[in-house]
Amino acid sequence: MFKSLSVNRVTFLLALFFVMVFNLPFFSVVKRGLEHQSHVDPIFVATIPVFLVALFSAIFSLFSFRYLLKPFFILLILLSSSVFFAAFKYGVVFDTGMIENTFETNSAEALTYLNWASVLNFLLSGLLPAALLYKVKIDYRPIGKELLRKLMFIGGNLLVVGVIAFVFMQNYASFLRNNVEAKRYIIPTYFIGSAAKYINQHYLQAPLQYRQLGTDAKVVTTAPQTKPQLLVMVVGETARAMNYQYYGYKRETNPYTAKYDLQALPDVQSCGTATAVSLPCMFSRMGRQDYDGRRAKAQDSIVDVLNHAGINLAWYDNDSGCKGVCDRVTNQIIDIHMESPFCDGQFCKDQVLVDKLKQVLAEPVTNNANRLIVLHIIGSHGPTYYLRYPDEYRKFTPDCPRSDIQNCSREELLNTYDNTILYTDYIVSEVIGALEQQTKYSPAMMYLSDHGESLGEKGLYLHGSPYSFAPKEQTTVPWLLWMPEPFVAANGMKADCITSLSAKSGITHDNLFDSLLGLFNVQTSVYEQDKDIFATCRNSAAGVSAH
Repeated sequence: MFKSLSVNRVTFLLALFFVMVFNLPFFSVVKRGLEHQSHVDPIFVATIPVFLVALFSAIFSLFSFRYLLKPFFILLILLSSSVFFAAFKYGVVFDTGMIENTFETNSAEALTYLNWASVLNFLLSGLLPAALLYKVKIDYRPIGKELLRKLMFIGGNLLVVGVIAFVFMQNYASFLRNNVEAKRYIIPTYFIGSAAKYINQHYLQAPLQYRQLGTDAKVVTTAPQTKPQLLVMVVGETARAMNYQYYGYKRETNPYTAKYDLQALPDVQSCGTATAVSLPCMFSRMGRQDYDGRRAKAQDSIVDVLNHAGINLAWYDNDSGCKGVCDRVTNQIIDIHMESPFCDGQFCKDQVLVDKLKQVLAEPVTNNANRLIVLHIIGSHGPTYYLRYPDEYRKFTPDCPRSDIQNCSREELLNTYDNTILYTDYIVSEVIGALEQQTKYSPAMMYLSDHGESLGEKGLYLHGSPYSFAPKEQTTVPWLLWMPEPFVAANGMKADCITSLSAKSGITHDNLFDSLLGLFNVQTSVYEQDKDIFATCRNSAAGVSAH
C-alpha cells in the first residue's frame, strides 16, 4: 500500500524525477559546454539541478489540483519518456520542425523506431513511474488550506530560483550565450513549447488566403528544339554528401553512375534538416532564412509555376509524400501493399520508381510540351537503413540489421548506410539508362537530397537538429547532374560551362526554384537570375529573364 503524500510533496518528487531522469540529455550538453570553458565554478555547476528542480516545482504546482494532477502528469510522463529516449540515444531535439516531422510521420515509418531499447525505456521511464503516480494516495486539504500551502510552496521555490539567478547571473548568461542549444534539451518545457507553437500555427490560426505565383509564366527560347525536353528529378532522402565518391569519399559508393560523367555541385547546403521542412522549403519561392511552413502551404511552389508555364508535370513518391508541393499536379504515392518483389507491406525498395518511370515513358506522347517528372525516393531513410537495399547490394559488411542503431558498432553503421548510398546510385543509374533508351524526349536527370544524416558524430544520430547548430553531416547534401549534349543544346547552354559548375561555390536549396525555371526557359516575374545556377551557362540569345 502506498503512503499518503501531500500535493506539494508529490509535485516536488515529480520535479525531481523530471530533472534527474528526463534531463540527462540536458546535463550531457551542459557537461560538453563546461569542458570548453577555461574556468568552471563548481558552486555554479551545483546550482543548475537545484535551479531546475525549484523552477519545475513552481511550474508543476500550477497543474497540481485534484482531478487534474494525475491525468495531466501521467500523460506528461509518457510523452516525456519518448522524447527523452530520442534525445538521449540519438541527440534529437524536438523543436517546431521536429514536431512537424513527427506529426507527418506515417505508421510504417513510426514502427521503424520500435525496438527492444525503446520499449524497455518506455517501460522503465514511462509506464512504471506513471503507474506509481496512479497508485499513490494524495492527501488533498480543504481548498483554502490547499491554496495557502500551494502559494507558500510556489513562493519558496521562486525564492530559490531568484537567489540563484541573482548570485550567478553572469555565469548563467555566459554559459547560455556560448551554449544556445542547451535549453532545447530541457524536458518537458522545450518540446511542449514547440508543440504548442506547431498546433497554434497549423490548427488555431485562421488559414492564410492562398496566393498564386508566376501566373505570367511562359516558355521563351530561341534555341532549336526538335524534341520536347524531359527532366527527371530524383529527390533523395537522408543522403549526406560526405559519403559520396563524387565528394572525395574513399569508398566505392558510386560505381553504377561512374560511366555517365555526372557533374557534382560542391558544398550544397540544405534548406532544413528534416523532410517535413526541407522538402517544401526547397521547392518554395522563400529561401531558408525566410521560410515559413504555414506561408509555404498557402502559396504556389516551383512545381505550380512550371505548371502555369505549360510544363507537363508528374510526381511519383516512394517516401512520405510531397508535403503539399505536388498537390495541384499529377501525383501518386506508391502503394506499399501492391504485388511486387520490392514491397513488403511496410515499405517498397526504390526500384518500384524506376519501373514506374519506364511505364510512363512507354506511354504515347500526347503533346510537345516539355516535361518534369519528380521521383521521390526513400533512399537512406533511417533508422532501419538495412531495409532500404536488396541483399545483392549488401556490399559493405558487416552491416547493422536493426533499428537501435546506437547499439551497432561504428563500422557496422557506416557499412549499412553506405549500402543505401550504393543502392541509390544504382537507382539513379537505372533512371539514366531508361532515359537513354527512350527516343521521344531530349532528356536530363537531376539528383538532389532533401537533407543529410548524423551517424554518431558528436553523439548525434539521424537528423532533425535545429539548423542553428546542426552539424554539416545533416546539412551538406549531394546535387548531381546528368545533362547530355542534346539537352544542353536545346536549352541554348554551353557544355563546358555545365562541366565547370562542379567548381561553383555557395550553392544551396535556395537555388533550385530559379534553376528549374532557367532549365525550362520559363520567363516570369518571380524569376531571380542571380539564383539560377545555369544562368551563366546560357547563351545570350536564349536567355531567360523576369519581366
